[in-house]
Amino acid sequence: MQNDPRSHGLWEMTAPAAPATQALSGSFEADVVVVGGGFTGLSAALHLAERGTKVALLEGKEIGFGGSGRNVGLVNAGMWTMPDELPGVLGQLYGDRLLNLLGNAPQLVFELVRKHAIECEINPVGTLHCAIGKSGLEELQARAEQWQRRGAPVTLLGAEETARRIGTAAYAGSLLDMRAGTIQPLAYVRGLAHAAISAGASVYTASPVIGAERCGRRWTVKTEKGSVTADWVIVATNAYTVSPWAEVRAELVHLPYFNFATRPLSPELQKKIVPGREGVWDTAEILSSYRYDRQGRLVFGSVGALRGTGAAIHKAWARRALKKLFPEIGDIAFEAEWYGQIGMTVDNLPRFHRLAENVIGFSGYNGRGIAPGTVFGKVLARHVAGEISEKDLPLPVTDPAAQSFRPIREGYYEVGAQLAHLVQARI
Repeated sequence: MQNDPRSHGLWEMTAPAAPATQALSGSFEADVVVVGGGFTGLSAALHLAERGTKVALLEGKEIGFGGSGRNVGLVNAGMWTMPDELPGVLGQLYGDRLLNLLGNAPQLVFELVRKHAIECEINPVGTLHCAIGKSGLEELQARAEQWQRRGAPVTLLGAEETARRIGTAAYAGSLLDMRAGTIQPLAYVRGLAHAAISAGASVYTASPVIGAERCGRRWTVKTEKGSVTADWVIVATNAYTVSPWAEVRAELVHLPYFNFATRPLSPELQKKIVPGREGVWDTAEILSSYRYDRQGRLVFGSVGALRGTGAAIHKAWARRALKKLFPEIGDIAFEAEWYGQIGMTVDNLPRFHRLAENVIGFSGYNGRGIAPGTVFGKVLARHVAGEISEKDLPLPVTDPAAQSFRPIREGYYEVGAQLAHLVQARI
């Protein structure tokens, strides 16, 4: 995308085409302007259009250009934060609301895929969160107990069953979550765009917003060649936010994450390595993740950016780590490589912001963008449509708060991942 093979890698190679769109040109009126063509923005546009709302979506580059088109494709329930910790951070009311909403969020993703016949390699067979050592297993035991107390279909598996399901004895156990699964993320977000347009939304790409002005009781959102005037503005740009809402970007620390895609594994290897085709990730501080695509490629990733010295370091590490996990895989070749940025908040929880009167948005998905982004888009649509009030939202209204030493911390994460991968998994 944008002539960069490391931006979307395998997903761009295999996703169905995005709908035909063009840049905004001229001045128009709508009920709602949505800024950002990712999971949240397109979910909001789709659900608004289905309600008969006149909605215009403005995307600065292409559909799914940001994190929505670059991630590994794990459709997870909940957030990184332990379930029992949310009421302590958000209060009981919002903590319970957010747990219920995000615990069921994968179901909405799978329902939308089926309803709109989105070709995105949907595979709702669960995910396996794998324990690294004793401390990792204790973390998963606590997580399992807390979700099970809330009725979630999660099961703690021992080392033997985990080895059978994954094909390696590297883990002390795992947490199987049957709410979850995998999709092809760029195909999914492009499918949401097709559905939103079919429902009546106007979608414009190559239309970066350069300004927004209050005009009486309405907002005029401007691009280089046009403008849209509307009652509401939904800001759905998350980690890839630029002006005029730079305060959203300032509260997020960028954490880079890369993926490599192998050549399709042989049928024999696919029967040995994750034969159930669950999505997998581990409890390591610098975590690893992997899953199959439909053709049997293993998509393997971790923290880091594929630029500068990082490109060679992370690729060498990925080869070593895969071979250490699965010796039978041999000296595997990669067909694609790509990376993106995760927006991390200070407490690993998302935010709801009222950036100005009738200018709203969720942000801070902390590496859990697919299901939360989709369900938060629906929540925004319901709020704008008057179906739920601000006090009924799953998060309280907060003001964006810039994180201290953000550029230094972002550099530390990128360089630190290189140093860790330089020495890890050496055989």
